[in-house]
Amino acid sequence: QVQLVESGGGLVQPGGSLRLSCVASGRSDSIIAMAWYRQAPGKQREFIAGVHLGGITNYADSVKGRFTISRDNAKNTVALQMNSLKPEDTAVYYCNTYPPQKWGYTWGQGTQVTVSS
Repeated sequence: QVQLVESGGGLVQPGGSLRLSCVASGRSDSIIAMAWYRQAPGKQREFIAGVHLGGITNYADSVKGRFTISRDNAKNTVALQMNSLKPEDTAVYYCNTYPPQKWGYTWGQGTQVTVSS
């Protein structure tokens, strides 16, 4: 099993920015596509951004143009740069494989992002 640990969340005003990071402990694989997901209060977890082995990215329409996903294959880390944050971005953010839960990559605790004035 691979433990995923997310960090970088916090409280930010609308229009602000945050950078989230995800690091794997235990066995990890640089050949697996990775993604970010989020779960808002009262809603199901949703896909927001993914990055493939060749660097090709995919974004949900709700975050396209505002969020940027990146990865460091050598270090097996993935980051999410979030700009122009909106109150509707408030959620717990998770990283995982793309598609999720492959090859022993379990859900971590996530990191809370709250966008409010």
